[in-house]
Amino acid sequence: MTPETPAHPTTRGATGSRSRRLRRVVAVLATVAAGGALAACGSSASASSASSTTSATPVPLVVYAAEGYDQAEVTAFQKATGIPTKLVDHSTGTLLAKISAERNNPQWGVFWSDGAEAYAALDQQHMLVRGFEPTAGTLNALGKEVVPVDKSYVPTGLTIAAAVIYNSNVVKNPPTNWTQLLEPQWKGAVGMNNPAISGPTYPFVAGVMEQLGGVSQGEQFFTKLKANGLHVYSTNKVTLTALLNGTIKLALVQNSAGIGFQFKAPQLKVAYPAKVSLLPGVIGIDAKAPKQEIAEAERFANFVYSPKGQAVQLSGDPHGDSLFFPVVKGTTPLPQVPDLASLPTQNPNPTVWGPREANIDQWFTNNIVQ
Repeated sequence: MTPETPAHPTTRGATGSRSRRLRRVVAVLATVAAGGALAACGSSASASSASSTTSATPVPLVVYAAEGYDQAEVTAFQKATGIPTKLVDHSTGTLLAKISAERNNPQWGVFWSDGAEAYAALDQQHMLVRGFEPTAGTLNALGKEVVPVDKSYVPTGLTIAAAVIYNSNVVKNPPTNWTQLLEPQWKGAVGMNNPAISGPTYPFVAGVMEQLGGVSQGEQFFTKLKANGLHVYSTNKVTLTALLNGTIKLALVQNSAGIGFQFKAPQLKVAYPAKVSLLPGVIGIDAKAPKQEIAEAERFANFVYSPKGQAVQLSGDPHGDSLFFPVVKGTTPLPQVPDLASLPTQNPNPTVWGPREANIDQWFTNNIVQ
C-alpha cells in the first residue's frame, strides 16, 4: 500500500463572459449525444478484465464529480485504500464538456453526478465500462429500478427533479401541477436553472416533456412559461438566493437543495407537483482508462456502497446532496428527507432522453435563456 497522497480538488470557476461559456458548453455537449461521434473501437471494458489488476501498484485515480459530498468521499477512499486520488469538481455541464473534449485522450477514471441521461448517451458511444456491479452493498428495490440493462453505470442515491420551493410567508397555495405555472398569478414569479449548466435540470425538463406528450409539447410549455416571465439562473444556489431575496416566488430546483436551504431559512417549504422525476446520482467508469485505473474505479464504487462510504455520503454535505433517498440496503436517509412513497414520481427513460439532451439544451439556450 503506497503512502497516502493528498487529494487535489479543482477550484470552481470560469473565465470569459457567461454567454461565451454557455455557448461553448452547449456546443461541446452536442458531441456527447451524437451517436456516431466515437468509433466502436472504444468499446466498453469488462469488469472481469479489470479485477485481475487490483493487486498491482496503485496508479492515480481521477474522479470527475459534481456532488456536494465528493471531496469527503474521495478523501475517505484514499485514506482507506492508499490509492492516490485526484478530484476534479465542477458543474455537470462543465464536466461533460471536458469529457467530450478529451474523448481521444480521456483524463478521467470515474464520473459521478446527478442524472442518468448523460450516462446513457455516453454508454451509447461505448465510453463506459459495462457489466459491473458493486459487491460491497446490496441494492434495495428503489436502486434496482434505475440500474441500466447493460450495467454501464452505478446508482448511488436518488433525489427529485424538480421540486417547487417557495416562501411560506409569501405563497400560501403553491401549484399542484406544472401547467399551473402558466397562470397569471405566477407571472414573473418563477425561476429555474439552465439545463445546459445544471445537471439536475435537464432530467426535470425531460420529465416535463415526457409528461406533456413529447418534445414539441414541452417546447410549447417552456415557451409559454418564458412569456409568463420565467427567470433562468445557472445553479440551485443562485435560483434559491433569488427566491430568498424576493426576486421570484417559486424556485424549480432539485429537492435536496431546497431542503438544505430550509436549515437557514425555515420559512422555505417544498412542494411536489404531479409529477416529479426521480433523479439518480450515478457513477460511470471510463472504458478507455488503463486496466489498473478501471480496477481502482471499481474499488471506488465498492467503497461508496460500503457502510463507511455510505456514512460519508450521508455526512459529507448534510445541507445539500446528502439529503438523498438511499439505494443501498441498510442505509437510512437523513430525517429531513420525505417519504418517497408519498410523492407523485415518474421515472423517465434515460436511454430515450439521453441522446436528446444536447439538442434540447441547445433549444433551451436559444429560445428560453436568450
